[in-house]
Amino acid sequence: MDTSHDLETGQFLTRRVAIQAGAIGIGLGMSEVAKLRSLSAATASPKAKSVIFVFLTGGLAQHDSFDPKPEAPSEIRGEFQPRATKVAGMQICEHLPMLAERADRYALVRSMQTGNDGHEIACHMMLTGRLDLPTGFSLDNVPSPNEWPSIPAQVTYAFRQRPGALPPAVVLPQPSVNEIGKVRPGQYAGKLGNNWDAWHIDLASPCALGNGACPDCFRFEGTPFRHGSPTVFDTPQLLLPSGGHSRLSGRIDLLGNIQRQQQDLQRAADRFGRYRHQALSVLTDERIRGAFNVENADEKTLSRYGKNKFGLSLLMAKRLVEGGVNLVQVNLGKNSSWDTHRRNFVNLKENLLPPLDRCVSALLDDLAESGLLDETLVIVTGEFGRTPKINKDAGRDHWGRVNSLLLAGGGVRGGTIVGASDRLGGDPVADLQTPENLAATIYETLGIPRDATWHDTDGRPYKLYHAPPIAGLT
Repeated sequence: MDTSHDLETGQFLTRRVAIQAGAIGIGLGMSEVAKLRSLSAATASPKAKSVIFVFLTGGLAQHDSFDPKPEAPSEIRGEFQPRATKVAGMQICEHLPMLAERADRYALVRSMQTGNDGHEIACHMMLTGRLDLPTGFSLDNVPSPNEWPSIPAQVTYAFRQRPGALPPAVVLPQPSVNEIGKVRPGQYAGKLGNNWDAWHIDLASPCALGNGACPDCFRFEGTPFRHGSPTVFDTPQLLLPSGGHSRLSGRIDLLGNIQRQQQDLQRAADRFGRYRHQALSVLTDERIRGAFNVENADEKTLSRYGKNKFGLSLLMAKRLVEGGVNLVQVNLGKNSSWDTHRRNFVNLKENLLPPLDRCVSALLDDLAESGLLDETLVIVTGEFGRTPKINKDAGRDHWGRVNSLLLAGGGVRGGTIVGASDRLGGDPVADLQTPENLAATIYETLGIPRDATWHDTDGRPYKLYHAPPIAGLT
């Protein structure tokens, strides 16, 4: 199906519109229901129904995770030892024991390259799937309409005619930001127009399992998150107005009266009919609302995923793909948690790798046991790698020349290694991959055609694919 249709058609629910719908009430006519039933997704032949993109904000050290170099000098190989996995010949870091036992379920790509050592530019590359920077791009004004659209925004646009209660793409539990809270580029719709922003679910408080410090909570540099509000995820778009269903019904009737009296409002309502449909479905469907109540999961599930932001975020991602969301991007880390310039080995061993190991393993187990792993592509990576040489602060610095990815499900052949870095883990020496290859892998997995295009807010067309998908995964 052609994907260059007008931006005015088939819009999907955004967070802002959902909040507005909850505030003023919503209505849905039978003619609109009929239209929704006649719509189909803008896809070709998908390899999977969904993608979960786990983004390790800050940049994962390849040597100390998925590409150990045991034969390198000590100032390169670091303190960690390699661990044999379930797959002969595949080694990963010793502090990923659970993932080592599941190596037959995933592939490793050890030759990804952004070519840029700055968080902001590398994030823009990885999160938009483009190496070039658009005209007018500036780091002084982020987010802005002068950025390329994010991959979730592109998916939202491509699936704009897809019916369903939930939107095509969701980002959680918070944007990728730096240590002073500045948002990094590439996370919003940019030139595509904010009508196509993915649905962002923001973290209200780091943990909701009680008061005081929790030994299981994710820590960064020794500072624990503190428990707070009884709700982990800030999802006001899911709250019924005061008075519950009866008051909601009254508001729907009131909106109907207003629509009959005001033709201009009717025209606006026609344009945003699909917004109202999604908002009504989310507000009233207990099954869908339950996908967001992860902090109330049973104790066994919480223990398996981890009682922390890592675990709860991936549990929610799993429930969202079960509910029909096509792409869930999960930003794992507090600000630049994986930016380990200092105390790299302490932070990875004590604070970062254990919760990642646990929650990704639990996700793969649950998807496999439910039969959803073949229908869900899971990706784990950061915006770049870390320097081969350990610095004076026992850390590793930014390194855009090579980093590693984990990919599982969605037709990926488990136990596979794609590409290679050199003996020091500093440069790709086989099967160079770029963010454009990764984005193409996501789009092809979801069945978005190779000739798909999008139009910016001025109507200029752009192609979606800028490279072929990663070869050798299937």
